[in-house]
Amino acid sequence: MQYVQLGSIKVSRFILGSNPFSGFSHLGPDMDLEMKRYFTTEAIKQTIHNAETLGVNTLIARTDFHIMRMLLEYWDQGEKIQWFAQTCPEVGDHATCVKRASTSGAKACHIHGGVMDYLLAQGKLDEIPDVIKMIHDQGMLAGIAGHNPEVFRWAEDHLGVDYYLCSYYNSAHRDQRAEHVPGMEEWFLDEDRAIMTSLIQTLSKPVVHYKIMAAGRNNPADAFDFAVCRMRSSDMVCVGIYPKHAPQMIAQDIKLLEKSLAKFSG
Repeated sequence: MQYVQLGSIKVSRFILGSNPFSGFSHLGPDMDLEMKRYFTTEAIKQTIHNAETLGVNTLIARTDFHIMRMLLEYWDQGEKIQWFAQTCPEVGDHATCVKRASTSGAKACHIHGGVMDYLLAQGKLDEIPDVIKMIHDQGMLAGIAGHNPEVFRWAEDHLGVDYYLCSYYNSAHRDQRAEHVPGMEEWFLDEDRAIMTSLIQTLSKPVVHYKIMAAGRNNPADAFDFAVCRMRSSDMVCVGIYPKHAPQMIAQDIKLLEKSLAKFSG
């Protein structure tokens, strides 16, 4: 496993995503429900443990009660994964989410991508610098996520963050509502991916590339090749795992990432 240094924290270049743990499949309500049923607390903990044994040391997950309780239990059992917390608009405002992240053991905290897209559309991004300061004051690394490239163009001029999370796809515009709504229309366009990955090359902060698989729509080997060709030496990739029908999915994905890194970055 390759690692990068993000501030004072060593981060695996393969980061475990958690959307499947919370039933966000981006494939429709039926798959959302299937994921929720599969991912019991024990199944989630086993998935994270499997990732750790393969060298993954970082999880990106929401600041909701389900995730926080699971992580506290996981750590109490002696496990070590480090948590990069994502704010969660369904269960609290910025300050509430930041406080939850800090008191529950997060090493970093970033603003939810849908929230950033929504605030951009509503002309309210001026509230974000104070939130970034709040995160730093709590001793965590601070970042933002987003699906709309304009979020990051704005951030370059207005924020002092430690990292960005850039979605390859602007798959459901959040102009009127920040949170993901199960069953909402989504689209995964190559032109959106091209725009975001081109922008990434100009950004001043390390980037976590996410939604590289288009929620399972892209061939994994092709997706990792595409991502690695656009990842800079400080960048990472976040991938959600659903091993119900593919028990070796984590190991296979990590192997694909390592193969792509060797091919294009060796």
